Amino acid sequence: MTANTLIELAGVEKIYRSGKLAYAALRGVDLSIATGEMVAIVGPSGSGKSTIINMITGIDRPTAGAVIVGGERIDQLSEEQLASWRGENVGIVFQFFQLLPTLTALENAVLPLDFSHRGSKRERFERAERNLELVGLGDKFEHLPSELSGGEQQRVAIARALACDPQLIVGDEPTGNLDTHTAAEMFELLERLNAEGKTVLYVTHDLALAQRAHRTVTIQDGLVAGG
Repeated sequence: MTANTLIELAGVEKIYRSGKLAYAALRGVDLSIATGEMVAIVGPSGSGKSTIINMITGIDRPTAGAVIVGGERIDQLSEEQLASWRGENVGIVFQFFQLLPTLTALENAVLPLDFSHRGSKRERFERAERNLELVGLGDKFEHLPSELSGGEQQRVAIARALACDPQLIVGDEPTGNLDTHTAAEMFELLERLNAEGKTVLYVTHDLALAQRAHRTVTIQDGLVAGG
């Protein structure tokens, strides 16, 4: 692991069990991602792409191996420590937005700051407003998700991911539920964040979007097959 390495997976295995049945989602993954990289993860459905994302974000734990992010063995943290670590270090963007439908764009964007008790209420809302302006939604603070287009909802999700100014932005098919034009706009936003110093890691089925990353990592049958 070099000084510039942000993410290190070493011999990571993940086995899911159901009764007497066992399924190996990851079968010994070694992967390094440097600070400031933009990396696309590609591969067939069921290959283990999302499982890798879940390892890196601490959403799931490996059956074996080590997951190191920012010099910390996150696979050894307690659930409470993981929740705190994730809130401080990772912004996650999902395919289906996962906005709370009864909250406005601004209220959704401020949620991570509320959970982490960052600053005063006024400071939290001011930061959330800045993030919404950054993603081009400065005029949609009071709109509910149902009043926003799919692309606008994904912009709110990105603003929410940026709430605590994380070093790492992770997307699991972040453009998968958008039309081609809107997906391209979303990707340009991710590229801009990367240019500003954020490390960006995303799973995609869109090979054209994958080719715009600095590096493409191919996952097949629970192993790194290339990249």
